[in-house]
Amino acid sequence: MKIAVLGTGYVGLSTGVCLSDSGHEVVCMDVDEEKIEQLSKGIPPIYEPGLKELLKRNIGNGRLKFTTSHKEGLHNKEVIIIAVGTPQSNNGSADLSFLEQAAKDIAENLNQNAIITIKSTVPVGTNDVIKNILKENLPHDISVDMAANPEFLRQGSAISDTLKADRIVIGTENKQAASKLEKMYSILHIPILHTSIRSAEMIKYASNAFLAMKISFINEIANLCEATGANVEDVSIGMGLDKRIGEAFLKPGIGYGGSCFPKDVKALYHTASEHDMNFGLLEETMTINNQQRELLVWKALSRFGDLNGKKIAMLGLSFKPETDDLREAPSIVISNELINQGARVSAYDPVAMNNAKKVLNTQVEYAKSPEEAVLDADAVFIVTEWKSFVESNWKQLVKEMKSPIIFDGRNCLKEEEIIKCEQVEYYPIGKPKIIKA
Repeated sequence: MKIAVLGTGYVGLSTGVCLSDSGHEVVCMDVDEEKIEQLSKGIPPIYEPGLKELLKRNIGNGRLKFTTSHKEGLHNKEVIIIAVGTPQSNNGSADLSFLEQAAKDIAENLNQNAIITIKSTVPVGTNDVIKNILKENLPHDISVDMAANPEFLRQGSAISDTLKADRIVIGTENKQAASKLEKMYSILHIPILHTSIRSAEMIKYASNAFLAMKISFINEIANLCEATGANVEDVSIGMGLDKRIGEAFLKPGIGYGGSCFPKDVKALYHTASEHDMNFGLLEETMTINNQQRELLVWKALSRFGDLNGKKIAMLGLSFKPETDDLREAPSIVISNELINQGARVSAYDPVAMNNAKKVLNTQVEYAKSPEEAVLDADAVFIVTEWKSFVESNWKQLVKEMKSPIIFDGRNCLKEEEIIKCEQVEYYPIGKPKIIKA
């Protein structure tokens, strides 16, 4: 099948690469000439496990191409996938300007009938808006069928999530279009749910909002566990064994971040407001998450009383492991608050350092290794649960510190390793602290 993908961000690039690896002929388009030039050479603009290998393989076998030309990219394509960004507007709603521009570009360059598939995360009713733009600008002899085909990718596992998804949602009003899209995905052998377009649009937002709510809930339970002497890990396991609840997203921490959860929760809340609905559950989810991001700073203030002049080592900057993305990352809030408290921040991340320098406070210092970051530090904050941090020799690392105090924002360090340290203070979330004098 001949497919065009508009947009080469996480969603567009992962989708294009995986569809080409499934045997389809795919052309990915983007207005960023430098990005397209790099991609054509097999150089990915983002860090994503497995992406580089698939990129080079499918460019090499001729099934994957990149271009800035809409005329070239759209020529003779059966399916056109729109995967451009829908960032958050000032009022919390989704900004559809890139999507609307993509529709105009398609209308100006399309020379045959096609299925227009919106994979971008969009509010309910957006497909109707885009269809009207296409109708107003397409030549009269060309017709399109609309489809909503939301993505459910996680950064750091986008390739695996595409090839081994739990489900594929296809929302259409045309059986022939639905059948063709099902055929496009058939080689993946993934369950397919057919719905109306508006239901498919809602499924994406509802899914992300529910997961964000689940994270905020367990974070509140963790805080309550600390107050009552319970252990949140035991509580999470006990809850997760209930099949009605499930164990996923029941790990406490310092809040969710990234390009999806914060934006999508706000967008769904805005949609509810537009329909005169007070979605209080989402409002509280956002409030809890914002508070949770500052938890490690509160813990440090409780321990030290004053952070002025203290050196804090911050390990992990990306919003989650296996990505270099800092969008809505807790590290941004934490570093700003530490500096506001007069602390000196020494930061390290395995892959996100370059991106961090673009968005973090200019007073943040950057170390070349965890060892350098913690040298003479008064405390260390674990902000991102990178595997390399978990497997570090903490018995040795704490010896490099001025005071061996660890605030684990992801509950990722192994307690048996912490106990091996000669002297240490270990403060997890929702669990008893460990103090070895």
